[in-house]
Amino acid sequence: MITFTPLSGAVGESQTCPLAYLLQLDDVRVLLDCGSPDWSPEERAFKSDNDPASFPWAAYCDALRQCAPTVDLVLLSHGDLAHSGLYAYAYARWGLKAPAYSTIPVQAMARIVTLEDVEGLRDEQDIDDSDQHHAEPSEHLNLAETQSALDKDPTPSSSGRYVAAVQEVHEAYDSVNTLRYSQPTHLQGKCQGITIIPFSAGHSLGGTIWKIRSPSVGTIVYAVNMNHMKERHLDGTVLFRPNAGGIFEPLARPDLFITDADRANVTTPRRKDRDAALIDTISATLSSRSSLLLPCDAGPRLLELLVLLDQHWRYADFRYPICLLSRNGREMLTFVRSMMEWVGGTVSKEDVGVDSSGKTGTKRRRGDDDAEDEALGAFALRFRYLEFFLNPQSLMHTYSSKEPKIILAVPASLSHGPCRSLFADFAAVPDNVVLLTGRGEEGTLARLLFDRWNNSQRDTDKWDKGKIGSNVMMDGVLQLKMNSKVPLQGAELEAYLAKERAAKEKEAAHQAAIVRNQRVLEADEDESDEESDSDSEEEEVERALDDDDDEMDGSDHSVRPGRRRKHDKTEDNADWGGDMDDGLTKTLLSFDIYLKGNVSKSMSFFKSADGPTHRFRMFPYVEKKRRVDEYGETIDVGMWLRKGKVFEDDAETEEVKEAKRKQAEEEDKNAVREPPSKFVSSEIEIQLACRLLFVDMEGLSDGRAIKAIVPQVNPRKMIIVHAPTAAARTLIESCGQIRSMTRDIYAPSMGESIQIGQHTNTFSISISDELLSTLKMSRFEDNEVGYVTGRVTNHFSLNIPILEPAGSSASAEATNARLKLTALKARLASIGVPAELIGEGVLVCGAGARRDQTLNNIDETVAVRKTGRGKVELEGNVSDVYYIVRREIYGLHALIAA
Repeated sequence: MITFTPLSGAVGESQTCPLAYLLQLDDVRVLLDCGSPDWSPEERAFKSDNDPASFPWAAYCDALRQCAPTVDLVLLSHGDLAHSGLYAYAYARWGLKAPAYSTIPVQAMARIVTLEDVEGLRDEQDIDDSDQHHAEPSEHLNLAETQSALDKDPTPSSSGRYVAAVQEVHEAYDSVNTLRYSQPTHLQGKCQGITIIPFSAGHSLGGTIWKIRSPSVGTIVYAVNMNHMKERHLDGTVLFRPNAGGIFEPLARPDLFITDADRANVTTPRRKDRDAALIDTISATLSSRSSLLLPCDAGPRLLELLVLLDQHWRYADFRYPICLLSRNGREMLTFVRSMMEWVGGTVSKEDVGVDSSGKTGTKRRRGDDDAEDEALGAFALRFRYLEFFLNPQSLMHTYSSKEPKIILAVPASLSHGPCRSLFADFAAVPDNVVLLTGRGEEGTLARLLFDRWNNSQRDTDKWDKGKIGSNVMMDGVLQLKMNSKVPLQGAELEAYLAKERAAKEKEAAHQAAIVRNQRVLEADEDESDEESDSDSEEEEVERALDDDDDEMDGSDHSVRPGRRRKHDKTEDNADWGGDMDDGLTKTLLSFDIYLKGNVSKSMSFFKSADGPTHRFRMFPYVEKKRRVDEYGETIDVGMWLRKGKVFEDDAETEEVKEAKRKQAEEEDKNAVREPPSKFVSSEIEIQLACRLLFVDMEGLSDGRAIKAIVPQVNPRKMIIVHAPTAAARTLIESCGQIRSMTRDIYAPSMGESIQIGQHTNTFSISISDELLSTLKMSRFEDNEVGYVTGRVTNHFSLNIPILEPAGSSASAEATNARLKLTALKARLASIGVPAELIGEGVLVCGAGARRDQTLNNIDETVAVRKTGRGKVELEGNVSDVYYIVRREIYGLHALIAA
């Protein structure tokens, strides 16, 4: 049975991003994508009273936190925030430790865009990293509880934003298993029997259509955010290739097809018109000595813009700078150059080592400071006009605000980071152009600007009508909330430094106490049993003997100074004790063993002349207590490591120690130390004076393509996700007009579970070699199917039962195949079924044997044919005549029972 539950990105949802879906195949739970929302939307876009539960992503994050520990498999389809942004946080803090799979570019791109988002947010806002107060999720959470979690009051962190740390991002994506296109992977463990295969989806570098094949539920295809059109840096999706015969055969006719319909009502303009509008606007703006701001993400869609700009800059011989404000933009381009086999379009792997003039060269270009560029990547991805900047301050230090330039700044939502900071100053300058290439997520500043542009267009020129709109002049006042981190000054700085000194002193004292205690423990460990016990035993024996001597004196129980001294130990280990006063006789007390504990007095029935006798305890062995567990004595690994470090330090020469010390001092000196700072928020007003234009560069299939591709896939059942209600209804109506298209189309809302099929129990069995050699297999789709009869046996050395041929004890039956067609004809005539021999060993039975047959009765015709090998073949449509003829054939055969 298949159970599908949208956690986010459902149909009819006000915010269709991010994408995350829970797919359950019998007992296996699969998480399809794990996207993150924009954590800094505009406050006026939703009701916010600083209550974390009021955030639009609260229900999604709570549901994902509840079901994360129970997930058995994670599949990531694209390397952007909408599909993979929350995976790192869920992996590190919500227990999403299930095996995760993606293509190599998706893993790298998801890491880069997540790091860009995480670092940008942490540089402006105080992110709460505790997240310890929420209840631990149950390990046996079923889908009903997951669905109910969507309706419960969520308990997010105090800040309401789930932003991972940098180290957590690296650890999470290091754990992702990478695959190549068309590489089948047979899963193990709880997912045993399931096979996953990635295919190209277009839209982004490494974008994936997942094919999931299960022996119990069939084939499932998960295809969201596809693009069938070829772009400059990417080929179209492999699902639909018009030049190659249409639908890709391995993805055709799945049992379940999961796709999105976000753009089912959208008609995208031609690529030629969009590129021309973009280039014309850029050229006109730069020629008028103004600048352009293009909000973008440091992800895969940035490549299309860079390739387009680089080609036009070379063609037009522009000298205007292309500025990219991103922390990880350089790293992203370096990775892409090393993954040229994933790049398509006009930038393909044949371009490696070939410059724009078509000549192969190894000569280093002037101004190219990256030494890796000559070894990695194509010349088409060098971007000689591109310059990298980490923050707006470095950009303003290099180029003044009056110099014409084109700026690509992250993020595309304009919710935080350098893009928002630049927009605050950029939008107030007349003739500057803010060029949007995407609609942005609902509630963000980018979406507010897009809605403002779209509402100012004529009805026939709106973005979804297939036309390129015109730029609009922005006016009015826009209020923005700016977050920033500023250094501490004055009394705040002094208070912070005093608090930091006190904390360091306290920590140093605590560490010193730990080291001192550790040294004492290690010293006790190094002493032997005799050395550790001898002193204490001697002192106890001494005290006991002295106490007894004082009791025997009976007069003076006080201890005079100088009266006693420690016993001298001779070579034979005899103890000399007693009073050392002058005039007294020395008494030699010698014992075979030392005693521990007080000396007991033994009162005998017969009194001794010397008074009560002293009886000492025997065998005073003190067992040294050691920490043990079920495997024996515990070993202090830290003690051995510390001792090993001491030995290594002793073995090093003075020159090596001095070199290490100097290196540490140099690293400490060169380390960039951030001054003490605090996070502040301020409200600013911007007098808008710039121009605004939207050109669709999202790289997604439009409604015409979706309505043409889905019927050709021809799935048995289909689920629509990530779409407004009107778009989903349009796609359903379009499919309903096609007779061969399935009617089982579902469009679940958020938290609604769709159940398809029935719950089945699957078992594993091994076929013996003897039985396997007799099977006749037939190919069905990607599988081979055969009919088998045997006996199940269990072996004590194997966990899986074995199917063996049935033994001689079973009744083996056979039939005599010497059938006479004339006898069959007479038998059929006796029961009223007409039959006629037409030669070549063929007997036609039923309506076809009559001379006055009509076309209406031709379906009730059966042909019996004898082959040369003594076999009988029965061919015809399923009807009453077919079963009557088959029964009579069985009756004419002789049954032989062994």
